Amino acid sequence: QAQLLESGGGSVQAGGSLRLSCVASRRTFTSYYMAWFRQAPGKERKVVAIITTTGDYIYYADSVKDRFTISRDNAKNTVYLQMNSLKPEDTAVYYCAAGSWFSSEDHRYEYWGQGTQVTVSS
Repeated sequence: QAQLLESGGGSVQAGGSLRLSCVASRRTFTSYYMAWFRQAPGKERKVVAIITTTGDYIYYADSVKDRFTISRDNAKNTVYLQMNSLKPEDTAVYYCAAGSWFSSEDHRYEYWGQGTQVTVSS
């Protein structure tokens, strides 16, 4: 069973940047699609970005396009989320997820990290 561990969250002012990392404990990491989701207080969890096993296709939610970049390093079993030009509305708990489907629906993902808090102040 894969375990995912996120890091890199924190507090930043609007316009700032953060980079989230998610390390997978399992060697079969390379066979999974990887995604970042986020959940703001009182709201449902929503997809932020998805990356294929080789990184040849990427999806971004409209709200983060041109500001966030998802990438993966299969040699390190790690997926990243570079977040630039952060806005207060980006404040949420961010989760990485691994699954066998390239999907924006969270129930399609088999493995989840514990989440990392990102807080953006105005």
